Amino acid sequence: MMNIILFDTNERNKLFPITLTRAVADIRMGIFTIKERWEKLTGSAVFVLTDVYLQNLYETIPAGDYLFVDARVMPNSALVSMLLALPFNQIIKDDAGLISGKTTIQALPSISEVSSLFKNAFSTEPVQRITFPQDIFKWNKEAIQFDYKLVTQNRTSSQINATVQVAEPSQVFIEEGAVVSFSILNALTGPIYIGKNATVMEGCLIRGPFVLGEGATLKMGTKIYGATTVGPYCTGGGEIKNSVMMRYSNKGHDGYLGDSVVGEWCNMGAGTSNSNVKNTAGQVSLWNYSTENFLPAGNKCGVIIGDYSRMAINSSINTGTVIGVCCNVFGQGLTPKFVPDFSWGFGDAARYDFEKAIKDIGNWKKMKNKDVSETETQVLKHIFEHHND
Repeated sequence: MMNIILFDTNERNKLFPITLTRAVADIRMGIFTIKERWEKLTGSAVFVLTDVYLQNLYETIPAGDYLFVDARVMPNSALVSMLLALPFNQIIKDDAGLISGKTTIQALPSISEVSSLFKNAFSTEPVQRITFPQDIFKWNKEAIQFDYKLVTQNRTSSQINATVQVAEPSQVFIEEGAVVSFSILNALTGPIYIGKNATVMEGCLIRGPFVLGEGATLKMGTKIYGATTVGPYCTGGGEIKNSVMMRYSNKGHDGYLGDSVVGEWCNMGAGTSNSNVKNTAGQVSLWNYSTENFLPAGNKCGVIIGDYSRMAINSSINTGTVIGVCCNVFGQGLTPKFVPDFSWGFGDAARYDFEKAIKDIGNWKKMKNKDVSETETQVLKHIFEHHND
């Protein structure tokens, strides 16, 4: 089986702040990240090609033969079969550009050089690509349903605790070591996947499709509406609907999170809630880093939160808000619609001192027995120096 390179393009900028700290291939939807999904689908080794300042986060790519795939492309079985069958040195594209191609590389190209590696091209019908942050929660139902079939095929779920009330048990899968007790699992509206060593505390009401990642926890009395992913080692509480929490983030208390995306190592203080619908029920606009203006995001859109950001207790998050990387969010009234990276408060906001920011991130990581690596620090320093408005 040929190894795969999931490559970023300059379109990754439209996915900021989520892709400020990660390659597109590391975006989590459904059960898996994009990279993990391609590994499961193909059985191949999957490498990541991204912007220079992020590349050291990923495994070194040796010289050799590769199938290049635009990381933003949402795979399906038919598309994967077509890409794997591509002739050597040929590419497939659609109206939005290069989808995939096979070639040999001796040296690592930049993301802007990938398309120049290929000469012979043929076109196909448009494929589905993740383009804006809101696509992550809008397509999460589809991703959960796809991943659930992928991960449970020919496998048997752990036994469901007798204290748990279940509707449609054939659509509930509980991994080894997970603990679920005195809760309601309703999979009539979509599959429910409980990851390895995850915990669902007493009194949780869960309506699928839903994913609770490895080592994650739902606090007592949590209310979950599909399509929601609470990623690995996250904590969920209160009311959560149609949202994705990536990894190691906390929403452990009462409050509402809806139609939203939360990055890694974020914390939402007790009572924090977001609005996902305007009082006028009109079009929600969302700040886009790439275009530097507000773009339409549908009539339901909550909050997009970059990695390492924290919200004070009882924060009231405006409809269609973007909170950047490493923000300490506090202030009077509703949040602004855009909170820039490394903000310290809002309103008369100051800038987060970089050394203090790294120290504070380290404190949060220690709570889950992790440390800030030098590579992560360099990535954050790049963001601090080059994304300051």
